[in-house]
Amino acid sequence: MDLILWILAVILVVAGILALFRRQLLWGIVLIIVGLLVGPGGVSIFT
Repeated sequence: MDLILWILAVILVVAGILALFRRQLLWGIVLIIVGLLVGPGGVSIFT
């Protein structure tokens, strides 16, 4: 389960960074924050 959460967090953070490059600041920041919260190192919503 940790591996799946880690992969999901990486995908969300990368998508957030790409959104920032496309000038979608709010969406990019939201994706990065959600990615950090979902990741095993963050405050996981699944535990």
